[in-house]
Amino acid sequence: MKPASAKLVLEDGTVFEGMSFGHASSRAGEVVFNTGMVGYPESFTDPSYEGQILALTYPLVGNYGVPAKGKTAGIENFFESGKIHISGLVVADYSSTYSHWNAKKSLGEWLVEEKIPAITGIDTRALTKKLREKGVMLGKIVVDKDVQFFDPNTENLVANVSRKSMQHFSGKGKKIAMIDCGAKNNILRSLLQRGLDVTVVPWDCDIFAEKIDFDGLLISNGPGDPKQCIATINTIKKSLENEIPTLGICLGNQLLALAVGADTYKLKYGHRSQNQPCVMAGTKKCFITSQNHGFAVNAKTLPKSWGEWFVNANDGSNEGIRHKTKPFFSVQFHPEATPGPVDTAFLFDEFVKGLK
Repeated sequence: MKPASAKLVLEDGTVFEGMSFGHASSRAGEVVFNTGMVGYPESFTDPSYEGQILALTYPLVGNYGVPAKGKTAGIENFFESGKIHISGLVVADYSSTYSHWNAKKSLGEWLVEEKIPAITGIDTRALTKKLREKGVMLGKIVVDKDVQFFDPNTENLVANVSRKSMQHFSGKGKKIAMIDCGAKNNILRSLLQRGLDVTVVPWDCDIFAEKIDFDGLLISNGPGDPKQCIATINTIKKSLENEIPTLGICLGNQLLALAVGADTYKLKYGHRSQNQPCVMAGTKKCFITSQNHGFAVNAKTLPKSWGEWFVNANDGSNEGIRHKTKPFFSVQFHPEATPGPVDTAFLFDEFVKGLK
């Protein structure tokens, strides 16, 4: 059976024609690109991609298939959440034939199951060049019928992806309250591997009103504009006033900055890959990191008691902030990886050391 034709339409009128290999439906969202070579099962299930049509720059996609679902201690074994969060997928060359010891189905089958449209056979180099020059833009994958453009950043995407109720994961170590703004599973795994006792709460939970007992606060990654998360910012402010050790990851970096009075802004085309070099401020140490974000902290707006901790070696944007005397810090990249290098996993150990 011949695949159905499909097209990717950008808001500036550009049209890329190709073939459908996912669900035979049309979806709109914000078109972004990722320059990583592997890791699509982890990336697609990352809640930070909520509302986005993802273009992969690596040309061959699908050749190692998709692992089976399964949980250990209530956490997915091979995925970063319980479902695919991208709104659509764009690749140059889709491989329906796959080979991997852990694969149970093809990428196309998985996308069909989760009703995610996908297009192959287009020039992803030309698409990426356009997004780099003009910035990310709205777009739509059209398969069966036309749809309207949709800007996901007008919504509180964090509210869409955060869990709706509190969840506890037992451990014998210090107690952590983790604010789920769209948390990847490997953040939770990384905490549990260190023996910590973790209570995961919704993005708008007032952990003080709920009288949760915790020694440290972790603010997770998540999608969209951090300025939409007023409830989370207010909770962080209370935590800092109580001098509770704090670690922010990705969106958590932006939310921590906003809580202390700094500002954030939207990047032209964001950082999405597993090969972003970050330099620790004041040193020559460079770490290769996994990243997925479209907003960043304006380091020039930080209060005097705070300093820039990491800087992106490519564009000089902020990659982390740190209080000069207290155990409050955050990073824009993903120390938990999945996918990507684990060069910065030591930051979880730094967090644990600072717990009272």
